[in-house]
Amino acid sequence: MNDRSGQGRSLHIPSFDDVLTARARIEGVARRTPVLTSRTADTRAGATLFFKAETLQRVGAFKFRGAYNAIAALPPEQRRNGVVAFSSGNHAQAIALAAQMQGVPATIVMPQDAPALKLAATKGYGAEIILYDRYTEDRQAISDGIARERGAALIPPYDHPEVIAGQGTAALELIEDIGSLDMLVVPLGGGGLLGGSALAAKALLPGCAVYGVEPEAGNDGQQSLQRGEVLHIPVPKSIADGALSTHVGYHNFPILQDKVKGIVTVSDAQLVETMRFFAERMKLVVEPTGCLAAAAVLNGIIPCAGKRVGIILSGGNVDLKSLGAFLAG
Repeated sequence: MNDRSGQGRSLHIPSFDDVLTARARIEGVARRTPVLTSRTADTRAGATLFFKAETLQRVGAFKFRGAYNAIAALPPEQRRNGVVAFSSGNHAQAIALAAQMQGVPATIVMPQDAPALKLAATKGYGAEIILYDRYTEDRQAISDGIARERGAALIPPYDHPEVIAGQGTAALELIEDIGSLDMLVVPLGGGGLLGGSALAAKALLPGCAVYGVEPEAGNDGQQSLQRGEVLHIPVPKSIADGALSTHVGYHNFPILQDKVKGIVTVSDAQLVETMRFFAERMKLVVEPTGCLAAAAVLNGIIPCAGKRVGIILSGGNVDLKSLGAFLAG
């Protein structure tokens, strides 16, 4: 890992070697999710598309990879004191399950308006849940206070080197399974998945162009790349609840600067239409955040005619009531 400074602290920027180490830690625990194809999607995009279905990962999202890797990397004394995380849902579930599987106590700080499905699942995995108001309270400050009080390890959802490395194993598997890619398109919230995916893609396929996709209402990553520094924005409002971060991580921003060709945005309406496409044509339940990358490709926002394109479907955790409303609307 390379040392960088950011937000007043020394950072350890993960490398592809860390992705390989993460793969060894999670092997046999995380699922090797399938890569799916669709002739209808190919025709619509004018390209050959490969969908990495992290919707079928443990806890229904890629987040399990980074969560398990981060906890497995902790020294014994920190494991005894437990872990603390903050998340709108998928990282919460992932930390809760990964901690339960490794016998580590877990406390999760979650927004009051997190999807009911994600709250219930996190509690079901045995974690203690502390609720906060995402529009008036600082989840980082709340989590920092709990970690200090308990001597626990804080594992944020994306700004953490072992989390980033773990998330990169999804792209590593995709490339191992289908071979060469011209492009890799990845959902972007805080940047853990995009950062880890870029590490894997550029190490294995130097000519592969890596893109991130954000919701229109929360394009902090796009603005940060344009300005050359991490930009903070107000809490965005979008149906992509897993991508409502106010800034990208300081550990992953140098990776994005070095290895990501561009970041684009999609609208909530395009996310809903893409959810319908997956439900109707591929019989897949994909949550709005999980549709970000696919929406950009299927709507021509990223030109990819004639290319081999990898697309990560990052998660499928949407409650049935919301799913019905999205599909019926």
